[in-house]
Amino acid sequence: MTLYPNLILDALKNVRYPGNGKNLVENEMVEDDIRIDGNKVSFSLIFDKPTDPFIRSVVRAAETAINTFISPEVEVAGNIAVKYRRPVPEKKPEVLPGVKNIVGISSGKGGVGKSTVAANLAVALAARGYKVGLLDADIFGPSMPKMFGVEDEQLYMINRDGRDWIEPIEKYGVKMLSIGFLVDRDKPVLWRGGMASNALKQLISDAWWGDLDYFLIDMPPGTSDIHLTLVQTLPITGVVVVSTPQDVALADARKGIAMFTGDKVNVPILGLVENMAWFTPEKHPDEKYYIFGEGGGVRLAEEMGVKLLARIPLVMDIRTHADEGDPVACELQKDPATANAEARAFGELAANVVEAVDERNAQLPPTHKVEMTQ
Repeated sequence: MTLYPNLILDALKNVRYPGNGKNLVENEMVEDDIRIDGNKVSFSLIFDKPTDPFIRSVVRAAETAINTFISPEVEVAGNIAVKYRRPVPEKKPEVLPGVKNIVGISSGKGGVGKSTVAANLAVALAARGYKVGLLDADIFGPSMPKMFGVEDEQLYMINRDGRDWIEPIEKYGVKMLSIGFLVDRDKPVLWRGGMASNALKQLISDAWWGDLDYFLIDMPPGTSDIHLTLVQTLPITGVVVVSTPQDVALADARKGIAMFTGDKVNVPILGLVENMAWFTPEKHPDEKYYIFGEGGGVRLAEEMGVKLLARIPLVMDIRTHADEGDPVACELQKDPATANAEARAFGELAANVVEAVDERNAQLPPTHKVEMTQ
């Protein structure tokens, strides 16, 4: 008796799969691995999933068909392997398809003015003609609604492309969202990490951000699962780290830089901002008092091999404008030529961030490079 693969296939055409009534060959359930060694025959049957209720009965029917339609001498029992089709992964929709650059604003500890820097950087970029979005990702301490003077604003849904989206609040040329719009501002947010991460994902993927040149993320202080959620959800271009010059803040900033540049996260550091670099009295603008130490951010940038993007002074005007919902960088939108020194400091930061992002994009393959609009 001479056995050959087509003889085996002809026999298996007599076995119908109960799920749809078609035979095994029609269903493409017989893998192209039929092996013949004398009277011994072995091959594989492919099922969609391990939980298929017909696996055992189909295997037995295949053995019976070969012994019935070819010869009872064919050794096939126990020689049929079972395999499963690999499901074709669904292509996930691209997150923020209209956004060209995503920049995180981070700090190793709280109280260093990270949110103030993020708000003024967003306004300064808008003053330069860029389309800017700002996400307040500090779930447990949202501050952007107050800094932009929109605490009492209500969020609304808009319909685009056949579905409803959250519409960001827009002010000073910046589109902005914060969990602060959705919770009682006088009560603490008592959420576990998973709830916070899910809420953050909704603010990112369920909002109509549109086309943006820069999407800034005001991250929570420290290192947490929120940071991991962000880097896993979004293709972050790079991170700006904010610190004061004092040793305690610098130690935490060093940890933050190490987290982002580590193998598990691997996000580039665009540079460091030394905030509250010195104090200048309002009546003596030429005087500098290094309350938190002198040059700590400069030394850390050199030590870690990152750029020093800006040194922002400790000036009451910055705090006053933030509390009044009117970031000091708004001076740049009125008339850059007459803007005060602190507004110009944020203008310098914006220019250096643009340069750092351009350098970062220049390192990417051509298919990933983006064109900026002015």
